Amino acid sequence: MKITLALLSLFFCTVSAQQKPVQTLYFEFDRFDLTSSQKKAVVDFIKNIDTAKVESIQIYGYCDDRGADDYNMRLSNNRARTIQDLLVENGFNHSKIVILEGKGRVVIRRDTVENLHETRLKNRRVDLIVVKKNSFGKDVYSSFKDKLKVGDRICIESILFDLGSAKLTLTAKKELDKMAVTLLKHKNIRFEIRGHVCCTPEIYSDGIDKETKDRKLSWNRAKMVFNYLSSKKVSKNRMSYQGCGNKYPLGKGDNYDRRVEFIITKV
Repeated sequence: MKITLALLSLFFCTVSAQQKPVQTLYFEFDRFDLTSSQKKAVVDFIKNIDTAKVESIQIYGYCDDRGADDYNMRLSNNRARTIQDLLVENGFNHSKIVILEGKGRVVIRRDTVENLHETRLKNRRVDLIVVKKNSFGKDVYSSFKDKLKVGDRICIESILFDLGSAKLTLTAKKELDKMAVTLLKHKNIRFEIRGHVCCTPEIYSDGIDKETKDRKLSWNRAKMVFNYLSSKKVSKNRMSYQGCGNKYPLGKGDNYDRRVEFIITKV
């Protein structure tokens, strides 16, 4: 077990989460400082990452299930800030860090965990989610971030819709949850949500929503995102929405045309 702890504390390991690369660093119990070996791992991560292909990084801190909620929230935030500070100190662009958040303790049911010690060890961590630049073209961003300007377009590959549907997928909801956290921190940003469709004959300007049976699919997609962000406490006064139908195909495949875009209207 000591060997396992040593290995986990000495290097980043790459896992998969929502189709994005995640780098994870593990901490000792009740600590948010780093050993020299851990610091080297962070520096090596910065050296090896191709920042030209990175749109942004999200940093999330966690604790194991022991201790009070308030204490663990502070500790998880401190762990996240420790990694952020080290990234910035070693030359990583601060503006690319769009989310810095402590998630507190990871609650578990002890009676259902086979190896409680190792489970707790894995829960004392910081995850770095690397958001790669998207495939939507030049001057299109893949996340809300600092220094946006009026007219900028944000299009996120994980917020796509099923054919004929305006319902949000589980993946889209998770992405919108993270987006809402960022928007609540940057309250000056205002934007328009634009819905799009694919696979519609040219004689029609929009697709049919298979649930409502009306030809307002792009509007319904935009409205669905509008309402979801509103449910996450993003003010409706900051948002508007419209459907663009099939006017703006990207030429990258039908799935990319079943999308929404966010157009910055005020910063």
